[in-house]
Amino acid sequence: MSLMDTSQDWSTLSKDVSDALALNAAPIAISFSHVRPRDIDMFDAPMPEPMPDGRTGSVPAGCVFWMRAADATFSTVAEDHANCSVGSMTHGFKTLDEVAGNSDVAALLDSGWVTMDVVPQIPVVRERPGAVTYGPLADTPIDPDVVLLRLNAKQLMVLSDAMPGLRIEGKPQCHIVAVAKEEGEVAASVGCALSRVRTGMSAHEMTCAIPASRLPEVLESIRNNAAADTTVARYAAEDAKRFA
Repeated sequence: MSLMDTSQDWSTLSKDVSDALALNAAPIAISFSHVRPRDIDMFDAPMPEPMPDGRTGSVPAGCVFWMRAADATFSTVAEDHANCSVGSMTHGFKTLDEVAGNSDVAALLDSGWVTMDVVPQIPVVRERPGAVTYGPLADTPIDPDVVLLRLNAKQLMVLSDAMPGLRIEGKPQCHIVAVAKEEGEVAASVGCALSRVRTGMSAHEMTCAIPASRLPEVLESIRNNAAADTTVARYAAEDAKRFA
């Protein structure tokens, strides 16, 4: 995959979906590839000393890259994600067998946050990637696999109205990326305690992963429902005057 290998005007789509939902944070492009794109800079940050089980990474967890990608486009490899065993698994870098003995997995199981019978059911990227590239959708030099949105409750309401049957997921938050990539579904997440601490994401924010190829369709649905929302909002405002 080379620079400017794009099939859509992602800059316009980014602006249009941001405007349609009144987003506070710009959409993020997430791209999986067999090899690291040569023309995209690697994420560059020092790794801390590894834990006894060998875990370390360039950030505490892969979901942190969502926040860093607001400002720049960069590629990551398995080692960058490796501090979070769950994220390494959902993004296809590691299998359950490879992470099951790690201390962070043990902490999650011991706390009761997740049970081992649930773990094998967590959606994951099926083919191990050589790299994952993150960055602002508006500036993406390659076609992404997934578009990630950060939403508040009202924005999720608008999206849910536009996409009946919208899939709403819980912990771990990062698996919605795998749902969008592998299952072709639009999936929102209420977030998870693990990710919220690591990313510093606002308590008012949720996330949504959209298969990039479906973004024009999602945008059209939002626009088609906008008139009805506006009409109902005006009715409610007018009706409320009776109670003033």
